[in-house]
Amino acid sequence: MYNSLKMGKKKKKTRRSGRLQALSLCVSITLVLILLGLVVFTVFTARNLSDYVKQNLTVRITLANEVTDPEGESLSQLLQTRPYISELEYVSRDSVLSGLREELGTDPAEFVGENPFSAEIDFQLVADYANTDSLEWISRELEQNAQIADVEFPKDLIDSVNSTLEKVGIALLVLAALLLFISFTLINNTVQMGIFARRFSIHTMKLVGASWSFIRWPYIRQAIALGLISAFFAIAVLAGGVYFLFQYEPDVYHVITWQVMLFTAVAILVFGLFITIFCSWLSVNKFLKMKAGELYRV
Repeated sequence: MYNSLKMGKKKKKTRRSGRLQALSLCVSITLVLILLGLVVFTVFTARNLSDYVKQNLTVRITLANEVTDPEGESLSQLLQTRPYISELEYVSRDSVLSGLREELGTDPAEFVGENPFSAEIDFQLVADYANTDSLEWISRELEQNAQIADVEFPKDLIDSVNSTLEKVGIALLVLAALLLFISFTLINNTVQMGIFARRFSIHTMKLVGASWSFIRWPYIRQAIALGLISAFFAIAVLAGGVYFLFQYEPDVYHVITWQVMLFTAVAILVFGLFITIFCSWLSVNKFLKMKAGELYRV
């Protein structure tokens, strides 16, 4: 009776210890996956931000003085078919004069007796064309049209934006690679510590003739469960952060798209499963290869 109670208490203690160990593993893996998810999320958000900034850079075409409004509108329709233009707006001579009248507080036409300004066409570029090289050949192409007097684009701003975004992109990639290595090391150590406590059970099963794949399967199955649960919690935490961000600043939908969130969730899920399964496989194999005496010295 006494021995039976003692064995029962020991089993309960072992079961409780196993649950605490699994919980500790789950929390550790979740934290690592949150960090990894943040890096993936930041990389793709930065890419969208880059495209958004580039697409909002305005190129201004000044038309020749003799171009009438119907001719200018016809030219606008023609330019709208160009592959490098995402959005386009035709600004008539009267609209240019009206805008300057409001800005200056006086009517420039009063000094010269007529509207001295030319019509303009403002357009935004497709992101892939928002660089100095592309804009130079675009300008040359446009200026060949006799109706176009001048093409203006913010060269210094474009160079600055591209240079800054390139540096940020490199920094994020380096950070992602570093965090990937750290994540693998942390999760591998955490999983190995969990399997370490059962190294003698592994050796016993090996002695009674169990195959390595049979011994590995319970640990792989547990790794799959841990990976799925940890990934779910990591995704939930990041989704909650994005939700509150949308509540605070609704306009972020321009850069935080559903594609970014989906890719981040998939990356977390795939990495969570892969890393836990792979680390469990490595750890179990490590103890399977050890002899009985070596198990006491690790």
